[in-house]
Amino acid sequence: MEKSFNPNSGFLYGLAATVILFVLAQSVFFLVRAVIRAKKCDMDMSLIRRTIGSTALFSIAPSVSIMLGVVTLAKFLGLPLPWIRLSVIGAITYELPAATSTANALGISLSETVTDTSVYTAIAWVMTLGIMPSIILPPLLINKIQNGIVKIKNKDGRWGEIFMTSLFMGMISAFSGMVFSHVREGVKGLLPVSVLAFSAIMMCICGLLVKKAHIKWLENYALPFSMLAGMIFAALGAKAFGL
Repeated sequence: MEKSFNPNSGFLYGLAATVILFVLAQSVFFLVRAVIRAKKCDMDMSLIRRTIGSTALFSIAPSVSIMLGVVTLAKFLGLPLPWIRLSVIGAITYELPAATSTANALGISLSETVTDTSVYTAIAWVMTLGIMPSIILPPLLINKIQNGIVKIKNKDGRWGEIFMTSLFMGMISAFSGMVFSHVREGVKGLLPVSVLAFSAIMMCICGLLVKKAHIKWLENYALPFSMLAGMIFAALGAKAFGL
């Protein structure tokens, strides 16, 4: 018999709230310790307050894109799990593909909320285990990796730039493969490609506005604006073609 449950249950909300409150408590703890230390060092407190205010304001821009990721996943996985993942350790560039790939492998529609315990558990495990190397490996390998990159740049600066660009393009190509994987399925497969192209165009427009029109504040909000535009384009396209 299929076991069903509510991904928005009070228990899951309680777990999510506990984790989030713990992270917030850590932030407040270190903030207070930093202010106390600044006073002991006779630092200018007006400068400290401005620094705190500016960093808090600067954090709004990346938070918008994270919030969009939470909203996107909440329809499928409920709010607690995406809230924990994207608020603490996850990244929107990983969580969405991980959940989507698992759902596709299980033949589950992304338009309906998961109520099957085994499906929900499988997605949660994939999202969790897949991100674990980014926690374990950096402390062990970061020095070797950084030293290797520095050696390459010092030996040949041009090749060092090409190497770093290649790494970045390789990562982008891995994510792009998901977009183009169903391109032969007609309109349903072409819509993700169209959304990608439209979002890229919006990002280019934002870039031009920043460089040519000198709208500097837009630099921090180009990503969320492009994501919102892409989501609106996807919704309108899906509605127009009855997907």
